[in-house]
Amino acid sequence: MKKVSFFPIGLYTKPGFSLKHAAMNFLKRLLGRDDKFFDLLESSVDEAKNSAIILGKLMPRLSEERAVVETVEQLAQNRRKHKRITQDITKQLCRTFVTPLDREDIEALSNSLGRIPKGLEKIGERLVICSLNDHSESLAKQVVMLEQAIAIVATMIKSLRRHPHVEEIEDDYGQLQALEGDADRYMLALLRELFGGQAEAKNVVFIKEIYELLEKAIDRCRDAGNVVFQVVLKYS
Repeated sequence: MKKVSFFPIGLYTKPGFSLKHAAMNFLKRLLGRDDKFFDLLESSVDEAKNSAIILGKLMPRLSEERAVVETVEQLAQNRRKHKRITQDITKQLCRTFVTPLDREDIEALSNSLGRIPKGLEKIGERLVICSLNDHSESLAKQVVMLEQAIAIVATMIKSLRRHPHVEEIEDDYGQLQALEGDADRYMLALLRELFGGQAEAKNVVFIKEIYELLEKAIDRCRDAGNVVFQVVLKYS
């Protein structure tokens, strides 16, 4: 009977070959214990962060029609890139027998992150319809809060790779919750000012939607942070 080699032919002849090392790598690929899911989740949050940065750069140039149009295209490209990452996560979940985190946690985290670029693209599309230069200062402050929230989420997600204890992410989680609460209160203040002003009804409805879309994006950051915190609690 012909003897079948467990490893590819020629592998034994490679310099520095270690049977133990090769076996461990094989098992990691078989069981899904490599870093591909951490890589993908980190790429996902980085792209969400990039969308917020793109929107933030537009705030001082809201009166420039060309800048708004270019920003919308950049946001659309970034979202397409993010969707490819999300699809890759789904494919890897289907192909991997054992994942480093529970499947439902990976899916929940991926879905929360995916909604951020989608929401920011909607904001860009609406800014093409109507200039909000008079409200640029208020919008800029909301975008800054969003950037801060995503930065915290990125830190939390990138900590998952090293399997942190709850105590190691409690400060970040607390900051994220506080920031989301501040963003809620700030939006309410903006709405009170908006409805108490002299703006036309159609403009009030339009501006209100932009404020709420930005607040919803911050809520998605909180949702992602909640998933990370629950994962760390589960594995602590």
